[in-house]
Amino acid sequence: MAIQNIFDAVMEFKDSEIADIVQIEIDAGTDISVILNDGLIGAMDEVGKKFADGFLFVPEMLMAAQTMKAGLEVVRPYLSETDAKPRGTVIIGTVKGDLHDIGKNLVAMMLEGAGFKIVDLGVDVEPAAFFDAAKENRAELVAMSALLTTTMPAMEECVKLFKNAGLDTKLIIGGAPVTQAYADKINSDGYSADAPGAVELTRKLIPRA
Repeated sequence: MAIQNIFDAVMEFKDSEIADIVQIEIDAGTDISVILNDGLIGAMDEVGKKFADGFLFVPEMLMAAQTMKAGLEVVRPYLSETDAKPRGTVIIGTVKGDLHDIGKNLVAMMLEGAGFKIVDLGVDVEPAAFFDAAKENRAELVAMSALLTTTMPAMEECVKLFKNAGLDTKLIIGGAPVTQAYADKINSDGYSADAPGAVELTRKLIPRA
């Protein structure tokens, strides 16, 4: 099955080859949703499973995500021509005072590969910027990252801003010093210790329409 070539390219980190492989499938008339779901998303789901089982580690996940993203860039122009719509919109960023972005970037790529529209605000993001972006994009979910314990209070500040405004946007958090206990303490909607977990959590919080 030709679609297996796309799946294998992601699993084997063939970032320089995947664009051509995806284009061959498009030119052959393969349905865009099949390329997306069975090839790219299917491969990233498998990457997540292998990470959970201890067969892949963060560097390999990052390489797979970069390969998937290269394939997604080829598919993207065709998505508007089909009925394929994002599963939802996610605002993502590293909180105020924190400049770390490797984990955040990996989560963003994996969420995009899972079919979500991603609005990446970058690093050192003020709570008001998360709030404004969520309103402007009508986002279903905001994902915040922190790698420093000193920047974690910005997460609580952001959660309070959303809750006080009465927005029903879901808020999830992650990063090395973050825990489920802290997520519960600040009344966020969820926490994940890693990128595959963040994808699974987002899927639960934004059910497919």
